Amino acid sequence: MIPPEEDEEEAGPPSKTQRKRAMEELQGLGEELVELAPDRLKKIDLPEDLRAAVRTAQRMTRHDEARRRQLQYIGRVMRDIEDPEPIRKALAALRGDSAEETGRLHRIERLRTALLADERVLYGIAETYPAVDLQHLRSLRRAALSEQEQGRSPRNYRAIFQFLKGLEIRGDRASGKDEHDQ
Repeated sequence: MIPPEEDEEEAGPPSKTQRKRAMEELQGLGEELVELAPDRLKKIDLPEDLRAAVRTAQRMTRHDEARRRQLQYIGRVMRDIEDPEPIRKALAALRGDSAEETGRLHRIERLRTALLADERVLYGIAETYPAVDLQHLRSLRRAALSEQEQGRSPRNYRAIFQFLKGLEIRGDRASGKDEHDQ
């Protein structure tokens, strides 16, 4: 066991350099929030005063002294937040930094590719996601294949990805209890 004197020294207040680094990191998070599109910003749970400060900075079109002061203010508001970790995680997920998010997106891409290659994949999707609208997914598949043949922009190809991503996000997966009921 660590003697009480050593424990107190280690648990002492952070150094000035550590505090400054933490403040700069929080200001960087605030700047990242300012750079987000409004629809992405809505997806992040933020305190109202921080959300208002970010919106104000987003309305500032010129990158001048006023914007710099607003970003510093956002950093100050960020320091008042008890736990900024949920904001960090939300930004990481939006950036696609988290390994879990990257894996999920790759899984959806593979499913889309398999679906375009073979229509029978629809039945596997129906088993995994019982609430899926197969008719809509089938029509998206046909339209995406037609787009590929005609060399048009891949609008429906992207729509399939968004559709599958929406299924996974909503959690339309079959629950484990269905397997036990049989």
